[in-house]
Amino acid sequence: MVDVGIGTRMLKKFFHEYGLVLPGIKNILLTHDHADHVKSVGSLSHELSIPVFATRKVHAGVKHNYCVRHKVDGDCIKYVEKNAAFTLGDFEITPFEVPHDSADNVGYMISHEHVNLCIITDVGRVTELIKEYIQKANYLIIEANYDKEMLQGGTYPQYLKSRISGPNGHLSNYECGMALAENATPKLKQVWLCHLSEENNHPELARITVEQLLRQHGIAPGKDFMLDILKRKTPSGIYQLT
Repeated sequence: MVDVGIGTRMLKKFFHEYGLVLPGIKNILLTHDHADHVKSVGSLSHELSIPVFATRKVHAGVKHNYCVRHKVDGDCIKYVEKNAAFTLGDFEITPFEVPHDSADNVGYMISHEHVNLCIITDVGRVTELIKEYIQKANYLIIEANYDKEMLQGGTYPQYLKSRISGPNGHLSNYECGMALAENATPKLKQVWLCHLSEENNHPELARITVEQLLRQHGIAPGKDFMLDILKRKTPSGIYQLT
């Protein structure tokens, strides 16, 4: 499991709807220490004795995050280092630097039998390193957090608008679309847009913006690779990565 931002009761409900059970989770990876990504990690880890893998700074951030009521038990804390691949079961996992205004933040490349799933979320800007990982991906989950016009015309105070749109904030629909347009390779099979803002974005707006940019760069969404939008509060279907 990557991040645990919702309560265990809700997780159990969703897993039941999938026909799965929480004890099937063998390991947890954390991207960063913000509450919407780690709120229940301590509770879930404690209940099922699940190891939690994160950088030292992320683990320290979780420990001091008041939203995390049950901290991760000491024997479940496992440390990872950026750009250092490690193995969990059948998976090879590589954490890599992602700019964001948290204690620390990483993306993950998760590989199994030459299939690469890349997760990039809560990212202020697309770095050269992020471009490299997009180019390696067969499957990609990437942030499209906000629409520029909705953010600037919205009700957020200016400091928050500046934080979101800054180099350590979040990716806009446009920035996400350009990252895909400039770095997608023929090996990319499917992209999911994630972490859409409830106040400053809309699923169809994100889709339209990204699809237009892809077409302008000669990429046909739905033909060259599939493009899906992940909703904030509704689980997606189950995908099989081959």
